[in-house]
Amino acid sequence: MSTQRHSGLWWVRALLLALLVPSGALAEQPRCAPPLPVAAPGAKASVQDRGLLWRMTRNGRVSYLYGSLHVGKPAWSAIGPQVRAALRATDQLVLEIDPEDPALRQAFEADNEATSTASPELAAALALAIEAACLPPDALQSLPRVLQAATLVLLDARWLGLSPVYAQEQVLLAATRQRQRPVLALESPAQQAAALLPANATEAHTMLAQTLRQLQDGSARRVLARLAQVWEQGNLAALADYAAWCECVATPEEQAFMRRLNDERNPGLAAGIEALHRRGGRYFVAVGALHMTGPMALPKLLAARGFVLQRVRFKS
Repeated sequence: MSTQRHSGLWWVRALLLALLVPSGALAEQPRCAPPLPVAAPGAKASVQDRGLLWRMTRNGRVSYLYGSLHVGKPAWSAIGPQVRAALRATDQLVLEIDPEDPALRQAFEADNEATSTASPELAAALALAIEAACLPPDALQSLPRVLQAATLVLLDARWLGLSPVYAQEQVLLAATRQRQRPVLALESPAQQAAALLPANATEAHTMLAQTLRQLQDGSARRVLARLAQVWEQGNLAALADYAAWCECVATPEEQAFMRRLNDERNPGLAAGIEALHRRGGRYFVAVGALHMTGPMALPKLLAARGFVLQRVRFKS
């Protein structure tokens, strides 16, 4: 997607917003992100299946592969019947990373030159974004700057009623802990940090600038809203077309980062799943839904390793 196309769509949307929203409404809108979304008193979570699920078989043993979303809504905190049945039919939950691993925060807070440096202009823009989010100036200082900006995106997601607290990994983890079943991780905290953090100062500058731009122009919220919608619908075709509408791969640098974040991790994830299968047992493997797309989609790599995968279609 070119930057010209991006800017054109932006002014069209801004014009429509100005026409549809009553005068004064925007000025009255609270500046700060709303509190963490919670279920209304007495409200029940919507019990229906969401996301993408595959039944995978090799050597007569059945496991499951689930495409998750790393944020969620209170209404999504109940596991749907078909996903719950798959979870109960397995012995262990397998995640990209165990979010309860204490080493995870340490890996991401580890400071290095690539993630700690920023131009005066970007540093000032980040400070303004933190102020706009109604946070104290030093609230995020323990994190590298690129993760400070990513945290601001997660705070902005509250306008959509979304939060990592209700991510499917958290929901599955709670259900598994309740049953006192083991939880395994496909990646170590160090591997996850290496994939998500910039490799050098140039990449850090690009990532920080992109994230702040997405916050400022509203594209972060807009794209996340669509991502949540297509994930909830289990729309694999729309997910596969993510690069066409994510407004995040306009430059070669952004495209390279997306490949590293997604495609280049998939062979390691597939190898990890195969290694677990060789140990015996039945596994419910949950990884981000975007790993199910592209030329190196995880289902394709697992099929190449001898697994037979069958998409589980959810009942409407």
